[in-house]
Amino acid sequence: MSEPIRNKKMDSSSAPTPQNTPANAAPISSRAQQPNVGTIKEEELDRAAADLFAANPALVSMMQAKLGSLVGRSSGYIESLPGSVRRRVAGLKGVQKEHSKLEAEFQEEVLQLEKKYFAKFTPLYQQRAKIVNGSAEPSEEQVKVGEQQDEDDEDDEEEGEKELNKDEGKDIKGIPEFWLSAMKNQVSLAEMITDRDEAALKHLTDVRMEYLDRPGFRLIFEFEENEFFTNKTITKTYFYQEENGYGGDFIYDHAEGDKIEWKAGKDLTVRVESKKQRNKNTKQTRVVKKTVPTESFFNFFDPPSPPQDDDDATSDIEERLELDYQLGEDIKEKLIPRAIDWFTGEALQYENFEDFDEGEFEDEDDEDEDELSDDRDEDEESDDENDGTKPKQEAAECKQS
Repeated sequence: MSEPIRNKKMDSSSAPTPQNTPANAAPISSRAQQPNVGTIKEEELDRAAADLFAANPALVSMMQAKLGSLVGRSSGYIESLPGSVRRRVAGLKGVQKEHSKLEAEFQEEVLQLEKKYFAKFTPLYQQRAKIVNGSAEPSEEQVKVGEQQDEDDEDDEEEGEKELNKDEGKDIKGIPEFWLSAMKNQVSLAEMITDRDEAALKHLTDVRMEYLDRPGFRLIFEFEENEFFTNKTITKTYFYQEENGYGGDFIYDHAEGDKIEWKAGKDLTVRVESKKQRNKNTKQTRVVKKTVPTESFFNFFDPPSPPQDDDDATSDIEERLELDYQLGEDIKEKLIPRAIDWFTGEALQYENFEDFDEGEFEDEDDEDEDELSDDRDEDEESDDENDGTKPKQEAAECKQS
């Protein structure tokens, strides 16, 4: 996977050597991918390595010093070449410089092409929003095309299926919970949504995006009036570096989110903890309450800041930055363009679930079904104890339209 979270500028004029290999950039035009999740075997190896390093701090220090001394250092091979050969190497760097200029021009033209077609998509997104929110109805032609697509997609469609009655449920406005349902079917987003979040996300009326004047884009979430916050829109903006990276790609720099104006006692990003205290002298007790951060989809609008120093926390922050960037790309490249397919769940069949290797699983015997059933019952009891602040770990069920 590319490393979009690096915000240190790269000198694209220097060619890589065996000890100086540039990081992959994150092109603004690339298709979004699922954040990498380690397999069980990888996690076991990681734990074993962590235990080894924890028991040998001197070894860790020595390795860090050795690796640090190699960063940016040439292998010495280039310097050992004859002068005439090194001159040709320098000439090839000049050729590569011209290539890099063309790559930068290519990426810029790709971005302009994206903007051109985004302008054509925008009226369709506006029409979608009107239908979802009940301010307009689809045309007979649009309904006919949609029904024909359903018939083409259904290989075993039941005969005699009744025709849609447009008067049935006519008091219902638009498509209720359209965006919440679509987001719950998008795996990376579903993992962030807690039970408490759902009550607020039911009021989400539209999700849009727009390009910036500089490299980057803005995600716009529109809400109707609700009991949780006063914001009508909540935005999050992703910025890219002004200078192109290696290969002419745009490099992700940082993200900024709007401050959510929570109503009293409705902040979904915190929970209240109560603790009983007893006075040593009077023996009287009191209950002290404090708010602590908790998991919530709305933490998405408070992105982590890129690390400034090389310390132990850098790796964790970089992982969070990478995931944050990937979520933004998923919304931009997947959710917004194909919201109806995520609402119905049809988009899931086109997803690449690369983290699941079929070779690692075996079919269970029938005799194990009772045992699995018992485990399932225990899981259901555990879920009942959840206070609604933990996000669901499994993908939401596909909804049938």
